[in-house]
Amino acid sequence: MAITYNNLYLDIRRQLKAAGIEAATLEARELVCFACGKTREELQRDGGLYAGPELERRARELVERHLAGEPVAYLIGEWEFYGLPLDISNGVLIPRPDTEVLAEQAMDYIRTLGECRVLDLCAGSGCVGLAIASQMPQARVVLGELSEQALRVCRQNVRRNGLSGRVTTLPMDAMEKPSAGLGEFDCIVSNPPYIPSGDIPGLDPSVRDYEPHMALDGGEDGLDFYHAIAEKWKDLLPVGGRLYFEVGIGQADSVLRIMRSQGFGDIQVVKDLAGIPRVVFGKLFREL
Repeated sequence: MAITYNNLYLDIRRQLKAAGIEAATLEARELVCFACGKTREELQRDGGLYAGPELERRARELVERHLAGEPVAYLIGEWEFYGLPLDISNGVLIPRPDTEVLAEQAMDYIRTLGECRVLDLCAGSGCVGLAIASQMPQARVVLGELSEQALRVCRQNVRRNGLSGRVTTLPMDAMEKPSAGLGEFDCIVSNPPYIPSGDIPGLDPSVRDYEPHMALDGGEDGLDFYHAIAEKWKDLLPVGGRLYFEVGIGQADSVLRIMRSQGFGDIQVVKDLAGIPRVVFGKLFREL
């Protein structure tokens, strides 16, 4: 039986809601748009037209894969962060709204600077650094990432958002001391792996079975990358330069202590929209 695009969308939305998916409206729209090769505007415009059986079959197959655990962003190969369209693959974490707090806090500082250099370390898809570059025209941003697959995604996203003139990508291992040849940065932002190794098997299957463990595993207590970055990468900051971290639930106090032990002061903790401490940042006061 023939079905209109609008009814297909509504049917899929009902199916996702019945499965307990909170973002059913957004996810149903994205799945139908992708299956039918339409933009959001085109889907709304053509809502009363009939979708062919092949398009309907494709949409329903995507829904079944999603209900089995596969995230929508990996199914459609893209996601949005801070208003930017980003290519996404299973080699990078899916950008989450909580991480926008990290970008916004860094922007508040960068806005007070003139021309400046910013490093997004453990960049993944490049979402944080690209958000900063898109809003801060005086900033030159470097996306640093160890995974070659993630670096490819970073490069795609730099081009997709027309930021090639101000954003570069470089291979970097956050656990190792950087080369002085990288130069000095006014600000370093990082959303590093922070899940304790032993917690990974208990994660939601949509994360555990699909997102890259390399981008999740923060070591035994989840704090390995905070120790390494605060100690080894502070040399790329001038005195007064700032380091911004996203942190996991319950980690803010530990990260604050790590930063303080490495000579950072004026340390602040910022909560996300759910009231969870999500960002810790501070200023480099002195070398220890």
